[in-house]
Amino acid sequence: MTGAHAHGHAHGGPVAPAPRRTRLVIACLVLPAIVATALGMWMLWPKAGEVPDRIPVVVDGSSFVEVTVAGPPGVDESGEVTLPIELPDGGASRMQVDPRFEFETGDGLVALHIGDLQGEIAAPYVFMEHQRELPLALLAGAYVLVVLLVARWRGLAAIAGLGVAFAVFLGFTFPALLAGKDAMAVALVTSSAVMLVVLYLAHGLTTRTSVALLGTLAGLALTAAIGTWATSASKITGATSETAQMLPSMAAGVDLQGIALCGLVLAGMGVLNDVTITQASAVWELRALAPLASRRALFARAMRIGRDHIASTVYTIAFAYVGAALPLLLTVWLLDQSPVTALTSGEIAEEIVRTLVGSIGLVLAIPITTAIAAVVVPGPPDAAPVLPRHEPAEALT
Repeated sequence: MTGAHAHGHAHGGPVAPAPRRTRLVIACLVLPAIVATALGMWMLWPKAGEVPDRIPVVVDGSSFVEVTVAGPPGVDESGEVTLPIELPDGGASRMQVDPRFEFETGDGLVALHIGDLQGEIAAPYVFMEHQRELPLALLAGAYVLVVLLVARWRGLAAIAGLGVAFAVFLGFTFPALLAGKDAMAVALVTSSAVMLVVLYLAHGLTTRTSVALLGTLAGLALTAAIGTWATSASKITGATSETAQMLPSMAAGVDLQGIALCGLVLAGMGVLNDVTITQASAVWELRALAPLASRRALFARAMRIGRDHIASTVYTIAFAYVGAALPLLLTVWLLDQSPVTALTSGEIAEEIVRTLVGSIGLVLAIPITTAIAAVVVPGPPDAAPVLPRHEPAEALT
């Protein structure tokens, strides 16, 4: 009879707030992270003159102009393929284009106007890019609308947190890296600052969110430590792409290997945040379902969820890389070399290290977060009977 009574109470309402002592302990763990983040940002913030000057995109006498395709391409007297275009003021001219590209009448393009050659050649405009503002704005609007419809105010808070994150990247992270600041320190300060804002803004100032934050910070620290060893042992230089190789010529103080390591840490933030908040929420929801279950039972059940999350996230990260690097992978596949040689070469090795290190940090963050949550989540009511050790599984069914 007692067991049935206990089982009936195991499907209760919301979890009671964490005891004051627990909240105090959590605060004592989170506050130093906040102070360290603020202090680190203050120490690493680049001073005036440390950040390289921005490089003009066009030379004097030239400018970007938004034009509209006015007809099919043709070949001029010099044999160049040109395209008739309509200028913003309604005038007409011609634009030099690559014959491999296809254009349709009415397409909006961005052209480079070579002012010094105005009047000297028939086509003083050169094709640079397509106008993409409208489709990108529509896609972003659809994304925001879907998030708001499904997640409502929490979705709005998450979008606001995303905006704050990019403000941190643009205002602190990028200038600090270009100024030659310690890349690992920049990565950790950036990650901590972004997670502090994003988690609390999207999920509320609660003990559950603080648990997820602690798990995320632990995962980031492990990712940074393992990544430091992996980039050194694997001789990752960060100079595998043409864009990376150009960077030192534009900003002499940059450390390409450090930037690669910083990117490794930043790449793991989003997935870490995903799994830690999920694990913390899982423990709280299991407690709401079974208020009499032991903490050991909560940990074991939440880890079942965590293992499923690990299994899905591991191949999610791998598939995301395959999709992003598909042209590179196709090029490597066409080269007549062994798979080992291909996988350990330059750019692919860098991505493999990033994927593996991020996955290790992710996997380790799950039991850490789950253990913290199982300890912190409020326990059974004092007046309720304690379940025998063999009954937790029944209480959670």
